[in-house]
Amino acid sequence: MSRIGRMPITVPAGVTVEVAEGNVVTVKGPKGQLTRALCPVMDIKQEGNTITVSRPNDDKLNRSLHGLTRTLLHNMVVGVTEEYKKELEVNGVGYRVAKEGKNLVMNLGYSHQVIVPEIEGISIDVPAPNKIVIRGCDKQAVGQFAAEVREKRPPEPYKGKGIKYADEVIRRKVGKAGGKK
Repeated sequence: MSRIGRMPITVPAGVTVEVAEGNVVTVKGPKGQLTRALCPVMDIKQEGNTITVSRPNDDKLNRSLHGLTRTLLHNMVVGVTEEYKKELEVNGVGYRVAKEGKNLVMNLGYSHQVIVPEIEGISIDVPAPNKIVIRGCDKQAVGQFAAEVREKRPPEPYKGKGIKYADEVIRRKVGKAGGKK
């Protein structure tokens, strides 16, 4: 059995989980609501405040989907209670970010400003001119949006200029030798 798939999911107080026909799961909580269609083969049972996921047989496909289904369901429960967040740092001389209305306005060394609009379910905070905090209850959407913002100016290996995740380590390269002849 899958170690992760066997673990039960405890539903905290204030969160409701509804499993509809075809394993369409809706999770409502204080931070929002998420709906996702999970694999219809998996058996999702809710007893009180615990949810268990089981598989019908030990086929290779069912074994691989068992842990995935449980993890997706757990991420939905955690997302509507605590929210997920990604922190980005902007490094470089003259590189800054600001929030204007619902748009993220970035000066990244281009001849123009890069403007990224806020999407539904995602909120952007700019606590400092070189920090971006992206929050939301859908783990996949938060990670995808953070990757798209980082893509506007990925960090380069020589001086480390660009947008990087707060916990990311940039592997630096040595520049030209520059010796005299």
